[in-house]
Amino acid sequence: MFKETKKSMQWGEETLTLETGKVARQADGSVIATLGETSVMANVTFARKQKPGQDFFPLTVHYQEKYYAAGKIPGGFFKREARPTEKETLTARLIDRPIRPLFVPGFKNEVLVMCTVLSHDLVNDPDVVAMIAASAALTISGAPFRGPIACARVGFEEGEYVLNPTVEDMDQLRNNPEQRLDLVVAGTKDAVMMVESEAYELTEEEMLGAVVFAHEQIQPVIDLIVDLAEDCAKEPFEFEAPDYSELYEVVKAAGEEGMRAAYANTDKQERVAAVSAAKDAILAGLTEEQLEDANLGSAMKKLESVVLRGDVVKNGRRIDGRALDQIRPIVSETGLLPRTHGSALFTRGETQGLVVTTLGTGDDEQFIDALHGNFKSNFLLHYNFPPYSVGEVGRVSGPGRREIGHGKLAWRALQAVLPAATDFPYTIRLVSEITESNGSSSMASVCGGSLSMMDAGVPLKAPVAGVAMGLVLEDDGDYAILSDILGDEDHLGDMDFKVAGTENGITSLQMDIKVAGITPEIMSKALAQAKAGRLHILGEMANALTEAGSFSVHAPRIETMQVPTDKIREVIGSGGKVIREIVEVSGAKVDINDDGIIKIASPDGESIKKAYEMIHSIVAEPEEGAIYKGKVVKIVDFGAFVNFFGKRDGLVHVSQIENRRLNHPSDVLKEGQEVFVKLLGFDDRGKVRLAMKMVDQATGEEQAPEPKKQKDDAE
Repeated sequence: MFKETKKSMQWGEETLTLETGKVARQADGSVIATLGETSVMANVTFARKQKPGQDFFPLTVHYQEKYYAAGKIPGGFFKREARPTEKETLTARLIDRPIRPLFVPGFKNEVLVMCTVLSHDLVNDPDVVAMIAASAALTISGAPFRGPIACARVGFEEGEYVLNPTVEDMDQLRNNPEQRLDLVVAGTKDAVMMVESEAYELTEEEMLGAVVFAHEQIQPVIDLIVDLAEDCAKEPFEFEAPDYSELYEVVKAAGEEGMRAAYANTDKQERVAAVSAAKDAILAGLTEEQLEDANLGSAMKKLESVVLRGDVVKNGRRIDGRALDQIRPIVSETGLLPRTHGSALFTRGETQGLVVTTLGTGDDEQFIDALHGNFKSNFLLHYNFPPYSVGEVGRVSGPGRREIGHGKLAWRALQAVLPAATDFPYTIRLVSEITESNGSSSMASVCGGSLSMMDAGVPLKAPVAGVAMGLVLEDDGDYAILSDILGDEDHLGDMDFKVAGTENGITSLQMDIKVAGITPEIMSKALAQAKAGRLHILGEMANALTEAGSFSVHAPRIETMQVPTDKIREVIGSGGKVIREIVEVSGAKVDINDDGIIKIASPDGESIKKAYEMIHSIVAEPEEGAIYKGKVVKIVDFGAFVNFFGKRDGLVHVSQIENRRLNHPSDVLKEGQEVFVKLLGFDDRGKVRLAMKMVDQATGEEQAPEPKKQKDDAE
């Protein structure tokens, strides 16, 4: 009934297995990839015909994490998986980016790739496994896919690269100083296609070494996919890219001169209008048959590409007249918004981001429910890209894949320089509002985010800047690397290469390739050119803010204290009675975790002090010989009980009240009276012994003992 094919290999410390032929047999390609005990099923289907008039490649990638894979039941009312999580969206993008350029040029049939996590061993991250499964499924599907690709994760510990580090090793990397890198690389047999990373000030050489290491490690995986395909791949789908060379020559003759003149405009709005007019002029000179040709859009795009790319490589001339390594003019401003905790406006040419920082308490931390467990995050970055930022009218909805991806890239770049939670116990939320865009708004978010947090008084380890690099690679091997690319250069170029970091090293690297990969030589040159650009941008940012800004009066103040874990119950009290009383009396917010770390938050310093003193009195131990101010709570025949240390009471014996004999303690004391007492110690049963007679009740100072009366020598 089943015609199964199964291939396995040892990959690092785990066994990688690819199997097909048993599940989802109606899909064009279906592969279950297993690494350790993490299994992901990838199913590929593609349409046999192109939709009429379609001028783009409709590839859709879905990645789904099923809770059953980790033996969990989803939370919420419906108890089923709902909309994609951030991790699912980011992984879908991760798979899409390296496979999209590898479909045969001109193929515009609809393609669907669905990756489903079936099992998760909590050791091997399913994102890498999903990409391998997707590549294998595409390779055996018969679709015109020029793969396969493979993927690997790389860590960097004690100067050594680590292949496929565990989920635990990569979890919350900021709190694990021994791990300095979380890098995912995808590539073909010959070249790298995609890079995504979170780093901790790695040098350019260390980062390039990690990429090269990953590319070497994926080679046996590519061989395994080829081995699988040789046994069970379907017949290749018969597809020939449409030949529109004649139409292109007509379009070129009609509009090359006008298109070159249009792209000579250095202002974006003028250039957009001029390009539109040039296209209209081309269309006006075409016949009805040519206007109805489905390849007209491709011919027009090719003309734009030839005009732009040719000038860049041959003449070193860019759209806006800059040199290849020149950064656009930068203006940085901070403290724009009066009521926010921190704000910055970062403008680089025609790209602008308004970034706002808000500081919160532990109550504002984000709960993240992941397959490998639940955890909290105290650093949030949200990126918004409204239509007006590019001068367009458009539908406004929730964040899409692009917004989530760009926000995560900026998050990765900035989190490496955040202070430790013990040093700065705040939840930090950044919101980047892109108000203008013409190239690399995600890197503007990095620069603006760094300035905004410094304006809010966040003690960053170092400022962070980011720059987007581009590549134009010609068929003859000539190429040009562009610093700080424009939107058109990104659209018509061959590479989008974003590098962010401090003066000391890289904190994030993201690369997407539209051709069949780039060589280490090109990447090395791009990294060096990006470093020069990054240092230039950091210098421009320094003009706006040379040191951390003052702490906003509107931000909550937070003080932390550590208490013994066996005292947590006493601070909370039965049913939370004690901690509620502390909050009510002091007016501060109090949060305590399982490790005994207490955060006390309030805009009012006196409220924090009051809560601190109340908690301290509960968890601290009184010191023998110390003097305390207390209150008489009960009077008995043999003395008085005084509440002197938080909830702790002690007995002042009648003989320790004054330096004279008293008939009854009530002769000098009454309930509710405030007195100063000295802790004499504890009796055999642990009872507290207090004394008043050696303490000046007016000042609280200890008095010298009175000398004993000497008998008369004459008697």
